[in-house]
Amino acid sequence: EQPWTLTSLAKRKQAYEDLGFELAVIEGRPAMEKIKLALPGRDAEIDVVCQMLTNMGKLGIPVWCSMWMPILGVIRTTRTISTRGGAHVSGYDHAEFGNEPMEEYGTITEEQQWANLKYFLEQIIPHTERLGIDLAMHPDDPPLESFLGRSRIMNSVAGFQRLVGLVDSPHNGICFCQGSFVEMGAAIPETIYLLGDHIRYVHFRDVRGTHDNFTETFHDNGPTDMAAAMRAYKEIGFSGSIRPDHVPQLCGEDDGEPGYTQLGRLHAYGYMRGLMDAV
Repeated sequence: EQPWTLTSLAKRKQAYEDLGFELAVIEGRPAMEKIKLALPGRDAEIDVVCQMLTNMGKLGIPVWCSMWMPILGVIRTTRTISTRGGAHVSGYDHAEFGNEPMEEYGTITEEQQWANLKYFLEQIIPHTERLGIDLAMHPDDPPLESFLGRSRIMNSVAGFQRLVGLVDSPHNGICFCQGSFVEMGAAIPETIYLLGDHIRYVHFRDVRGTHDNFTETFHDNGPTDMAAAMRAYKEIGFSGSIRPDHVPQLCGEDDGEPGYTQLGRLHAYGYMRGLMDAV
């Protein structure tokens, strides 16, 4: 059974509540490649997204974190960069890729991507408004202008300003993934204030480097003033969900998916809670 059916979502919600938690965000996404590429069958994919949103509305799950990266999503070239205390972090180096279009899809232009996204939003935002669900668009990661011939458009602060203007609705919002915005070259506290009216969900992380060559960091030793970022969320009145996202895999922690292992996450949560208390 697909994870976004009413039965599956209800089971997941109950599992959270049995442990004393609230299921507040869905980051899973149905197949959307035909939507992103304007291929035959995109309306059928949109129907599946709308059904997922309907099921979320029935269960009172308030936020869906979407992405708009065609074919390939989050990309890393390594997950074994050594850092403090023998921990491993992930990184990306664009020099390891070419940029020739994949023959199956060819070149997809920036304006084609914007037209496809506008079509999608015009179909689903009325549903989110009716259901009381917020869309939280995740940035491209890495935020390249194009990858293998396909333009990426959620790759700049200006792109997110354009996003929220495509369909004017408080439900057309942003997932503020700090690491991705650092990769864009954005100043984090200032950008939180700039986009604050539209931020519906936060990935609290940091990286060192640029959009085409960067390395993840511990939450407490990257280039961003994380205390100033947390203060900015408080001052814009953000009251949604916030999570660490990618974390170092600590020395001796061999099991689990790199970036999502438990000890690194515990360190991140403790650091974030301390910042929250401090501000």
